[in-house]
Amino acid sequence: MGEPPGYRPSAWVHLLHQLPRADFQLRPVPSGFAPQEQEYQQALLLVAALAGLGLGLSLILIAAYLIRVCCCRPPEPPGTKSPPPGGGCVTWSCIAALLVGCAGIGIGFYGNSETSDGVAQLSSALVHANHTLSAIDHLVLEMVERLEEAVRTELTTLEEVLAQRTELVAATRGARRQAEAVAQQLQGLAFWQGVPLSPLQVAEDVSFVEEYRWLAYVLLLLLELLVCLFTLLGLAKQSKWLVIVMTVMSLVVLVLSWGSLGLEAATAVGLSDFCSSPDTYILNLTQEETGLGSDILNYYFLCNQAVSNPFQQRLTLSQRALANIHSQLQGLEREAVPQFPSAQKPLLSLEETLNVTEGNFHQLVALLHCRGLHKDYGAALRGLCEDALEGLLFLLLFSLLSAGALATTLCSLPRAWALFPPRNPSALCSGSHLSEPLLHIRREPAPPPCSFPGGQRRPH
Repeated sequence: MGEPPGYRPSAWVHLLHQLPRADFQLRPVPSGFAPQEQEYQQALLLVAALAGLGLGLSLILIAAYLIRVCCCRPPEPPGTKSPPPGGGCVTWSCIAALLVGCAGIGIGFYGNSETSDGVAQLSSALVHANHTLSAIDHLVLEMVERLEEAVRTELTTLEEVLAQRTELVAATRGARRQAEAVAQQLQGLAFWQGVPLSPLQVAEDVSFVEEYRWLAYVLLLLLELLVCLFTLLGLAKQSKWLVIVMTVMSLVVLVLSWGSLGLEAATAVGLSDFCSSPDTYILNLTQEETGLGSDILNYYFLCNQAVSNPFQQRLTLSQRALANIHSQLQGLEREAVPQFPSAQKPLLSLEETLNVTEGNFHQLVALLHCRGLHKDYGAALRGLCEDALEGLLFLLLFSLLSAGALATTLCSLPRAWALFPPRNPSALCSGSHLSEPLLHIRREPAPPPCSFPGGQRRPH
């Protein structure tokens, strides 16, 4: 059916849509969006499982590195007082991890904002579409009620007043039939009345999910920021308890980063399949949920010259009937009022009802045109397939950078621990040369000279 005017799939959509997909048996799966099919679900789960594989590999490599550093280090000869080598490497590794982590945090905040903006645009388009559909139902109901009230009261009164003139009664009954025909035609224009699917409810559900998604990512970003702060503080203070806290937090955030990466990757792939050709899926889903005819859905979702307005015949007949009623009332006013002055009041009331109905009818014609609802459809697609998808890709990059930075941090902790100077008085009196701090903040004062038994001091 082609893409709707005003929306074109972006380069990211085309790129992700071309990626190969496979089920659990590694059999190729078509890239068409089909979330109800088991093979397609398995393909998306396999994409998410790649992140789980990456998490497992990173944990294995980190464990192997830590075992090698902590357990396979050769013993130092007795009396060796030089600090362990590699302080500069540890320092630069931690600094590199911090820089990468800070860059990932900035990218994450930007991606979270872009995703939120896209979802907000989607919700706003759904709310506006719901307002249009509600306005159509309201106008139709109001016009039908006005016409039915006019048939029951003014036209009935007019027939009673003009009972002595058969031709005038016939003209009044003609106006009655025309008003009843218009009311019947108008009732078929409220096509969304009684439909169980509500765009407003969909918008509220989307906003509800988005609030929790936004909150989850903000917490993840704050955890990443806390890890960076604890890393800086632990290296600057050379505090081993801060290193322990940093280790636990880094491990937790590492698992969360890989988990979010898998979820983001699967969502991005599925969203690209949907955004590559959204019309077919949306039309089938809406027809299944609403029970509306394909002619109505094609008209509003496609909105091109190849699809005619399914309500054009009803609108034309209603407009002609309203014009006939107007001319009949004018004829009755010219002929009946001079002979039956009491007919003037119901005729004036009928003229007022007709004028209001005609004004509402022109407004209804504008609302029933496909431009308004199709504009909301295009805005919803742009918000979801452009802003939200772009933000999702930035969040994926944030998760990847965070995982790399945290893995580097975890691998640097044992060496940083070994470089920390001892904190007991005996070590300070041993005369060994303390290692230099990893991150200089201030120079500690020199320790006081140590006393020996008998009050003697060590000679200089």
